[in-house]
This record gives sequence, C-alpha cells and structure tokens, in this order.
Amino acid sequence: MSNTNVAAGALLAALTWSQIAWAAPPEPYKVTDELVAAATKEGAVVYYTSTDVQVAEKLGAAFEAHYPGIKVQVERAGSERVFQRIGQEYSSGIHNADVIETSDASHFLTFKDQNWLTPAVPEDVAKMWPERDRDPDGLYAAFRATLTVIAYRTDMVKEQDAPKTWTDLLDPKYKDKLVKSHPGYSGNVMTATYALSQLLGWDYFEKLGKQGVMQVQSSTEPPKVLAQGERPIQADGNEYNVFILQDKGVPIKAVYPPEGTSIAYGNAAILAYAPHPNAAKLFYSFMFSQEAQQLNDDFGGLRSVRPDVKEKSNRTPLSQIKLLESDPANVRDAIEEIKQKYEEYFGT
Repeated sequence: MSNTNVAAGALLAALTWSQIAWAAPPEPYKVTDELVAAATKEGAVVYYTSTDVQVAEKLGAAFEAHYPGIKVQVERAGSERVFQRIGQEYSSGIHNADVIETSDASHFLTFKDQNWLTPAVPEDVAKMWPERDRDPDGLYAAFRATLTVIAYRTDMVKEQDAPKTWTDLLDPKYKDKLVKSHPGYSGNVMTATYALSQLLGWDYFEKLGKQGVMQVQSSTEPPKVLAQGERPIQADGNEYNVFILQDKGVPIKAVYPPEGTSIAYGNAAILAYAPHPNAAKLFYSFMFSQEAQQLNDDFGGLRSVRPDVKEKSNRTPLSQIKLLESDPANVRDAIEEIKQKYEEYFGT
C-alpha cells in the first residue's frame, strides 16, 4: 500500500503539534495515581496488533487484572493488514485505535512520516531499552523480537532427513511437503523475504515456488499447519508459535540455518488521535514492564530486548543464533518489488 495522506486539516494540526513535540524527545513518564484515575475514567483501550491473538489477549488480561476498571479491546490481524487498516482509517478521519503494534518495523517509519504517533517514553523504556531499539524522538519502541524459522514435525521427519539450510528446502524430496506464510500479510515474513532475497537472491524464491508449497497468510499459521499434520515442514513461519506448540507437547522443532535467521522487531506506539489517551499511556507503559515482557516470553515464546527477561532453558539463546538484521528503511523501499516477485513465483 502506498503512503496515505491524512485529511488536510488534521495533517496541518498534526504537523504543528509534532514540530513542537519533536523539538526534543519527551521526558520519560511514570505511572501515577492521577494517570490511573484518568485512564479508569476512560474505561477502555483499543489495541491493534499483529501478535498472535492468544498472546495479545493474555497481555490484555494481565493488564485488566492490574486495572480492573479498564477493558482492553484486542484487534488482531497480520502486520500488513493492520498497516492498511490504519492507513484507511486515518485517511478517512476515523480514529478507533489507541495503541498499535506490528512486526514490520518499516511501518513505523511511515507512521512517523505521517505524524500519526504520539511522543511517549515509558520510564522502563528510557532506563532499559538500547538506543537502537527505540525511536530517538520517543515515538515508538521495540515491544518484541520475532525470528522467522524453518521447522518440522519430529514424528514425521527424521532429524537426519530434516532441512538444515534454506537452500535444502529446494531439494526435490521436500516437494509438496512445505508450508509457508505470505509477505503480503505477515510483517515477519516481509522482513525475512527481504533478508533472504539479499542473502540468496531471487533465484532462491523462484526455485522454492516450484516446490508445491502450501501457502498461508500469517506467520502464525505454518506452525499450526504442522501441528494439525497437514504438512511436515514449514519453509518459513514465526519461532514463537513453534515454542507455544512445543509447550503443549506437539513434536515440532525449529531450525536455525547456518546462513542466518531473520529477526524482525515488533514496534509499538500510541497513536496521535487515540480516543482514550490516558488509558493508552497506561497500557503502553505496561507493555514494556518486566511482567508483560516476561509474560510474552513465558507464555508467548517471544524474544525481548529487555535485559532482565529470563528465557526458558530449553530455548536456543539469541547469542547462539546467527541473525540476519534488516534496515527497516531498506525493507520499506523493497516492499513493492517483494510483492511483485512473490506473486510471480508463487502465484499469489
């Protein structure tokens, strides 16, 4: 989707306001009794997210347990759909959402360019987030980190027969056995497709498209397809749903190829025209708390940039995984080419 301009009057107001606010990053804010009271009076917060719905609703429930007078309305879709929805709503003068989160970091460059975000820096972000994982103007910060991995059913594929590298997926023995998610829907896979196109070239995807791949939308779906036994191998999909299924006893294993594994940072922000601004600030602060970040890891299998989050011992530490980092600005510049090439090679 091309960048969408807000209505002239709203854009002028936003530009004037943001030029003042961006003169310097905002001072970090604490959760005060006054903020809680104002948020409780508003009574609700609307959260647009691309995190798997079971994980997002768990976060909402934890917040509601702390602040029982505030209801969290979770609106979940794939990253690219969330991005499109905000573009359509804001260009029409509709302001339903308070807080937004997607796994495609390039979205937040566009949101920032369009002046659709409110400067806000929770105290924990100011104290604990590395500079590279938060916006210098205080408009957004990394709520989560997600890896896009190969995975397989260990009861359907022997370890010695499982793919070890990305190019292994091109072996004829895997034809009609693969499932993968779509970069036009998933921010994780948009980032991963960019990373692998830079690493392996588009020839890799052209060959993969001839492997009889089962195509799904969200990066949350391939692990679930494996869990249902419909396909034994995911060519790509997110890591955290693999962890969730492992915790439920599903015989599934992630593979971290030696060429590298794409990592996508899911940023979060408060929207500029949040209908519940105080509840938005309270919820946004909670998202970065130790409790919420640990919940993301323990229940959701998500990675965190917060240094005091403890990962489960049965998970491969990030320090032992070769990561493929992608510049969000480069991903944004490549989006149309990625969509065009993907449709050409996969027919969808």
